[in-house]
Amino acid sequence: MENCAAERGLDAVVVYGANRSGSAVPWLTGWPVTREAVVVMRPAAQPVLLVGFANHVPNAERVAGDCDVRSSGASTAATLTALLGDARRVGVIGSPPAPVRRVLRAAGTVVELDPGYLKMRAVKSAEELDHLRHAAWLTDRSAAALIEAAVPGATELDLVNAVESSYGGTGATNHIHYVAATSMHAPDRCVPGQWPTSRALAAGSAVVFELSTAWGQDMPGQLLRTLTVDAEPTPLYESLHELATSTHDAIVALLRPGALPADLLAAADPVLDKGFVTVDDLVHGFGGGYLAPVLSHRAAPSGPHAEPLVEGMTVVVQPNVATPDLAAGVQTGELYEITADGARSLHAFPTGLLRGGAVL
Repeated sequence: MENCAAERGLDAVVVYGANRSGSAVPWLTGWPVTREAVVVMRPAAQPVLLVGFANHVPNAERVAGDCDVRSSGASTAATLTALLGDARRVGVIGSPPAPVRRVLRAAGTVVELDPGYLKMRAVKSAEELDHLRHAAWLTDRSAAALIEAAVPGATELDLVNAVESSYGGTGATNHIHYVAATSMHAPDRCVPGQWPTSRALAAGSAVVFELSTAWGQDMPGQLLRTLTVDAEPTPLYESLHELATSTHDAIVALLRPGALPADLLAAADPVLDKGFVTVDDLVHGFGGGYLAPVLSHRAAPSGPHAEPLVEGMTVVVQPNVATPDLAAGVQTGELYEITADGARSLHAFPTGLLRGGAVL
């Protein structure tokens, strides 16, 4: 980050996060954003971490590394004005609210650093890869708990409870746990839902899930699977899943340094050719944010999403195949590391169309 600031002639860099969002703050300081957090970096000076809510400051002092931790005070904007002092060229990462933006503009020239920051986050360090591997292992455990709990009478809420109970007490956290249950004979769900419901499973249900259990600062695994409950898949679900699996495998076969995102997207064209559609993104960078390349059938890749893959990136391949009316759908996929020799999954979980109630 210091090199990035020096190359752009910056007098200061301001990093903003709020309400548990803003991945640059924990990446730079180790402090997971709670209510509000602002990092102010100036040349040859210790970074200052401003923390919203005074009662969060003592914990931030223990957690944040190599920072001068302070309360943001009654007004974050006023405290930031004093910290910036005579800075006239300020870089910014994150999405600060209007009062903070006004402070930055009043200082002088504002330089947006998000594109450069996201590019730095795309390639993982050895430490980050270790965290992602452990997170993938925890996510696999979460998925095994969900599958064992997926029996007739269980609800979507019960499945999420099983997931979160699987890592309770380990220090892991929930990044996302999405699930959707529907009848295979009268389906009305095509992708995992962001909020679980009290809908109960029955014989003949299908469950589509997307799990990301996290370890460390914004370092989650990601696993997507489809299962059936107390029944063989119907012909529709069997064909949907076969197409999702073949699409997944075709994309993974292309993952290597130098691969073009346009070619990855083209590998999913058979989904459309066979009269089906996709709703979710097919591929996305992951770990430290939702990163490039983000590929979907909604648009051709452009900008950073069209740049070749490089060694050390981590991406999720997750083809979703749905009927055109969006009534039925399946999903399969997981998190991969791009190595010099191709793709390596960070997960070790069974593939294929799974059966609820199984002990894995």
